[in-house]
This record gives sequence, structure tokens and C-alpha cells, in this order.
Amino acid sequence: MRTSSRWTLASLTVAGVIGLAVATYTVSTATPAHGATPSAAVWDDSWLDALKGSHRQLFDAPMPNDGIPLVHVMNYYDTYNKAFNTPDKQINGILTFYGGTTFYGLKDAMWAKYRLGEFLSANDPKTGKPATENPWRVSPWALGMNIPAASVESLQKRGATFIICNNALGIFAGLLAQARALSNDSVYADLKANILPGVTLVPGMVVAIEKAQGRGIAYHRQ
Repeated sequence: MRTSSRWTLASLTVAGVIGLAVATYTVSTATPAHGATPSAAVWDDSWLDALKGSHRQLFDAPMPNDGIPLVHVMNYYDTYNKAFNTPDKQINGILTFYGGTTFYGLKDAMWAKYRLGEFLSANDPKTGKPATENPWRVSPWALGMNIPAASVESLQKRGATFIICNNALGIFAGLLAQARALSNDSVYADLKANILPGVTLVPGMVVAIEKAQGRGIAYHRQ
């Protein structure tokens, strides 16, 4: 019951942040569109072209859900390894960063600088205080357990792909800037420059998911 309550409260908190972010971004029409999508010529689908595995699945994770999306990706690889003798090189797991997971695609420096743990009401399980490092980068917690094998870096070593939404980054940069009394554009530029290594910035997750499905990639809602 305690785990369920924590999950529910965290979900409601992040959902509230998302709602406020969208409202703020929508009504602030006088503010430069710091998160606006550039022309199509700037973007490409190379991240999709690289997915050559026999088994490919996109894990759509708009909410952190206590780290469960990471565990699902890990289990995707492990199950194919153990049950079907399929090597990692034949498996392509893709995880999304947008909505409530947007900031989980950023470096530790951003979590410390902008107090993202406090902003998202995401606490460090070891201290009970707002996280000052990205909880998913190297040592995530899920189901009350520390599972380093499910971390972003561990999964990247196995060939997993991570994509982060530019639209979401712009929206949340605007709300974060407002909360910290900073310039929208400067915060967006800072966050964009500090995306985790190996994570691909896509113009919009709604399009990225459609493109993935167009390539025959399976879809798993988190």
C-alpha cells in the first residue's frame, strides 16, 4: 500500500506540472518560441535507420512511474536473451523522454543547477530529499529496489536507443524558467546543450512514435 500511494502521489504531482506547463506555454504567445520545431531540413531519421535488429519495440514513457519503464526495457532484452537465445545486437529497445520524463534525459549538472528534483517532487530514495542527480542515469530505483542494470547507461551499452522530445523540452524549459525567474531562451539552450550522451533529440514525440510505427516497430505504452 505504501508503494502504491507513493506512485499515485508522484503521478498526480507530475501530471499537475505537465498541465501547468502546457497552459503556460500556450498562453505565453508573446514569448519567443524557444521550443519551436526548426525547419524539416534540420532533422533526420538516422536514429530510426540505425535500428537493424530482428526485434524492435518502442516503450512510450510520458510518466516516470517509479522507474518501471526502465525495468520494462531491461526485461525486453533479458527475456530475449534467456528465453530465445537472442543476443543484444538483434534487439532494439527504444525509450522516450517527454512529458513527465523529459528531464530524465538530462545530465546530472542540470538536476543540480535547476533543482529539478525539487521541481518534479522527485526524491533521492537514499536521502529522502529532492534528487540533485538524474535518478535514471546510473542507479535507478524501481519497486523499492536499486537496479543499476536498468539504468540509461547500462541499457545504452546493450544497444538501447533513447529519444527526447524537443517540443517537451521547450515547454518544460519555459515553466522551469518561470519558476526560477530566469530567461526562457537561456534555460532552453542550457538544457538542450546538456542532454545525456547518446540520447537523440527529436522534433516532436508524436511524430517520432508515428515514424517508428511506420517502420514496423512494435509499441508498448508505459
